[in-house]
Amino acid sequence: MLDLVIDEFAKQYLHSDLREIREAMLGKLDGLSEYDVRRPLTTTGTNLLGLVKHLAVTEARYFGEVFDRPSPEPVPRWDDLSGRGTDMWATEHETREEITGRYRRAWAHSDATIAALAVDSPGHVPWWPRPDVLLFNVLVHVLTETSRHAGHADILREQLDGEVEAAGRDAAFWDDRRAEVERAARAAAG
Repeated sequence: MLDLVIDEFAKQYLHSDLREIREAMLGKLDGLSEYDVRRPLTTTGTNLLGLVKHLAVTEARYFGEVFDRPSPEPVPRWDDLSGRGTDMWATEHETREEITGRYRRAWAHSDATIAALAVDSPGHVPWWPRPDVLLFNVLVHVLTETSRHAGHADILREQLDGEVEAAGRDAAFWDDRRAEVERAARAAAG
C-alpha cells in the first residue's frame, strides 16, 4: 500500500512541476513582437517560438508514441532524418497562435496519458539506447527537457529586453551584480 502512495505522490509531484514550467515557457513570449519571438539569438539559430514548437513535438512524441497513445495531431517521425531540426524554428507560414495552440493541445494529450497510466506503466522509446521505460522515466525526461529549454528561454528573453524573473531585483541590482562578476573574472584571469 505504501508503494502505491509513494508512486502516486511521485507522479503528481513531477506532473505538477511539468505544468508549472510549461506555463513559464509560454510566458517568455508575452509582450514580444513576431520578429523577436522568431529571431535567431544564438549561432545555432535558437529562438523562443522554436523552443515552444520543439516542446510541443517532444510532449506529443513522449506521452503519445512511447505509450502507444498517438497524438491526435501529426507529429514528425523520429527517424525521419530529413526533418531533423525543423521543430526548432517557426516558418513564416506558422503563426504564434498555431504553435502555442499546438503546445497546449500536446499538454492536454500528455495530461490525459499521465492521468490514465500508473507511474510504473511500461513504454518503449525506440531512439533511446535502453528503449524499455516506465512512465516515471518519461516524466523525468520531459520535465528535464522542458526545464532545460525554459532556462534557454530565460537567457534569450534577457538578451531581447532585459527581462529577468527575480522578484524584488531592479536594474541597479543587476548592474552591480554584473560588475561584481566581471571584477572576479578579471581578477581570476590575472
